[in-house]
Amino acid sequence: MTSSSNQAPVFYSENAYLQLNNFLDRSNHSAVFILVDTNTHNHCLPAFLEKLETSKTIEVIEMDAGEEFKNIETCTGIWNALSELGADRKGLMINLGGGVVTDLGGFVAGTFKRGIEFINVPTSLLSMVDASVGGKTGVDLGSLKNQVGVITQPQMVLIDPEYLSSLPANEMRSGLAEILKHGLIADKQYWEKATDLQKLTLEDLEELIAESIEIKTRIVEQDPTEQNIRKTLNFGHTLGHAIESYYLSHPEKEKLLHGEAIAIGMIMALYISTKISNFPEPQLKEITKKILEVFQKVKITKKDFEKIIELLKFDKKNTHGRINFVLLKEIGSPVIDRTVPNNLILEALEYYKNA
Repeated sequence: MTSSSNQAPVFYSENAYLQLNNFLDRSNHSAVFILVDTNTHNHCLPAFLEKLETSKTIEVIEMDAGEEFKNIETCTGIWNALSELGADRKGLMINLGGGVVTDLGGFVAGTFKRGIEFINVPTSLLSMVDASVGGKTGVDLGSLKNQVGVITQPQMVLIDPEYLSSLPANEMRSGLAEILKHGLIADKQYWEKATDLQKLTLEDLEELIAESIEIKTRIVEQDPTEQNIRKTLNFGHTLGHAIESYYLSHPEKEKLLHGEAIAIGMIMALYISTKISNFPEPQLKEITKKILEVFQKVKITKKDFEKIIELLKFDKKNTHGRINFVLLKEIGSPVIDRTVPNNLILEALEYYKNA
């Protein structure tokens, strides 16, 4: 279990359901509303309901699966469903799904009737190590990532690695990007463990998930509202989000998963780090090689460069018209709020293109 005065407690495996059922038994919630998407409705909900023990009324609300449905229109549909089902301020929402479900579900719960309690049950590797922990909730604005949202904590987070058995390989890789990021910003030893994939067993993966959550929780505890150290969790996300948004909106490009885009963003941020923060060039080459062993190279042409850079202005970390990056001095030593000139961003795009 991970807990703090600021952060929601995190429970693992069978203990997670014991804690959930105890919580429901002693709570005075009027009803339980389980939010799923079309994937988790089929692959995860039956197993979850088998382990849920409560006499409270249970209602299931289903949304379409996919980043393109992480928007206000989906929220409106869920708010309406809650109203039609008679949800009151004592209702409890359980978000059973990946990052889209936990981000959007937390936002819906945090704003419905000025806020009802919610619990996150992440079912993808990405949501386990990132989206479900830390209290960030929200939705996209068109193709622009996470432009609308609030920070609000769930009552608890339940981690059950059994849900990962239904994930396709590309979704597993997407989650691995955030694990690798946690290693790069916080712990060289953890980075090396996470990249030693040939020796990775399911037991090792469970341990990596727990360590990754510990790293993120430790950072968020120090800076819940992202004024300082929490910004380090955005390493790779400045360019990564711009690339993700560009590929999401471009009619001729294949959509990228969040982790696939963040992997590209991390390589580019490391290149910029060698120019601004004296990150060692030999390590840049070594890390680039390791990331590209996991994530297939994405074709980015020079024609794409300008449009990707244009999208950077929408990044949430920007202030006073400046594009702010998180960079590294070395593994485990990040620096925040670094302004990067366009010529270096172009160089970073070119470095990835030729890597």
